Amino acid sequence: MRRVTYAMNVSLDGYIAAPDASFDFTAPDEELFGLATDELRDVGVHLLGRRLYQTMQYWERTDQHPALGFSTLEFAALWKALPKVVFSTTLSALEGNARLARGTLAQEIERLRAEPATSDIAIGGATLAAEAAALGLIDEYRPRVHPVLLGGGTAYFPRQEHRLALELVEARAVSSGVLALRYRAGR
Repeated sequence: MRRVTYAMNVSLDGYIAAPDASFDFTAPDEELFGLATDELRDVGVHLLGRRLYQTMQYWERTDQHPALGFSTLEFAALWKALPKVVFSTTLSALEGNARLARGTLAQEIERLRAEPATSDIAIGGATLAAEAAALGLIDEYRPRVHPVLLGGGTAYFPRQEHRLALELVEARAVSSGVLALRYRAGR
């Protein structure tokens, strides 16, 4: 069965965006881009909320540019080709290889898990991930922890009414001080 993974950049105190909605603390270096690119290779479809979809539109428009590093260009090429399912009640037209969700989050994940593919189903965006977590649909959490304290903002880990045990699968430090973690959700 296909795994549902939730990977985002996060501050040490658990936020993916500051109180003013900025996320400039996540400016990646070439090594971090390589790590994100490696993760993206295993993804067969990405589920996104409206805000993250609009933020990621940058990658749909990134062309070959000599100033961009190899990992950045490779990430952009993989992202453009990746099928995306966007959950939005306000968008009516999407760009690139994206479509609007046809059902609820649980229905979309059930449909995608039933497909014969073995690639991961990635989920992005705090609101959408919180809904998936509340439904027990996330199989792996993959925070990339940046060495900064924001003191508030948009939380990576959704507030839940129940405890969820996680099993550490992998921990990898990159030279910029970012710690890439992979946790399997306990059931």
